[in-house]
Amino acid sequence: MNSSVSRNPQELLDRYLQAVRFWLPRTSRQEDVLAELGEDLRSQIDEKETELGRSLNQDEVSSILKRCGSPMMVAGRLGPKRHLIGPTLFPIYAFVLKMVLLWILVPVFVFIIGPVNLANAGGEWGPAVATTLANLWFALFIAAGIITLVFAIVERTSVHLGEECKWDPLKLPPVRTHERKTSFAKSACELIFGLFGLVWLLLLPHYPFMILGPAAAFLKAAPIWHTFYIPILLLALVGLLRSAITLARPEWTAFPLWSHLLQNVLTFAVLSFLINAAHGSNGAWQPFLLPDNAASNSTHYMQAAGFVNLSILLGLAGTWLGLCIASVIQVWQLLMYLRKRISGAHQPATLAH
Repeated sequence: MNSSVSRNPQELLDRYLQAVRFWLPRTSRQEDVLAELGEDLRSQIDEKETELGRSLNQDEVSSILKRCGSPMMVAGRLGPKRHLIGPTLFPIYAFVLKMVLLWILVPVFVFIIGPVNLANAGGEWGPAVATTLANLWFALFIAAGIITLVFAIVERTSVHLGEECKWDPLKLPPVRTHERKTSFAKSACELIFGLFGLVWLLLLPHYPFMILGPAAAFLKAAPIWHTFYIPILLLALVGLLRSAITLARPEWTAFPLWSHLLQNVLTFAVLSFLINAAHGSNGAWQPFLLPDNAASNSTHYMQAAGFVNLSILLGLAGTWLGLCIASVIQVWQLLMYLRKRISGAHQPATLAH
């Protein structure tokens, strides 16, 4: 055990309650639930001490905590009940749902499928928008249904499995000043999706269908992407490393703030160079996608490529603006964090507020 952790048996209970707090949803009843759980466990400890006629040691307190259950399972029992997804899996479920629906499907339909539908409709915005929205709604509905079904199955099958998992109360982290920490579930999901994203980027040059969809039959990447492919790949590696460190060292509470800011600054720099390169030295905009050789003489495919290139340019400009706003917000959050740490440096750590 870490030498920095106190061997006081009562302090072990505080560490256990802190771990349960981590997994409990942040609702108005969180403190009440923790207080009731703490009172119940202290009553069990007092009864055992009365029975033995002495104070309990760490191993005996650990035995009581083991009977109560792991912090994650206890939080699942005490947290608010949900119809399909319990509080243990709900943060992961919400993150995956937002990732797939908002960060994958919506951009693909807005910047790729939509322009292709517009070209197929002969430039008629009404039918193109209606078709794109209908297809997007269907894709969102199917994706949300599949994700919900998978998590509901995991929720039902993991109830009994979780009770048998081995855990050691003596290995719980020490009590810390109550401060915002990055969710373990969120960090794990970021690492998993970062790994999938890296694999996706590595496969993309060989399988353009993975980003262009049906448009890969007549569109290909312009030479500008050959220059920026390696920097984009390095950005993905930086994000993957950041997620791995955040997951492995959750006690580094400042790391997610400044590392995310650094990653945004690097992304901002690459994006700025990309937009400048697309503008060209002669003032003419360079395409991001080109019609394939077989489709280069088709007016229809040329028009579709033009719509897609315009959508990509607008998307890059919007991302550039979003990174500017996000960086300002993250600088402010980092300054507030540092100010809070400096002002509370001499305050004792407490569990409840």
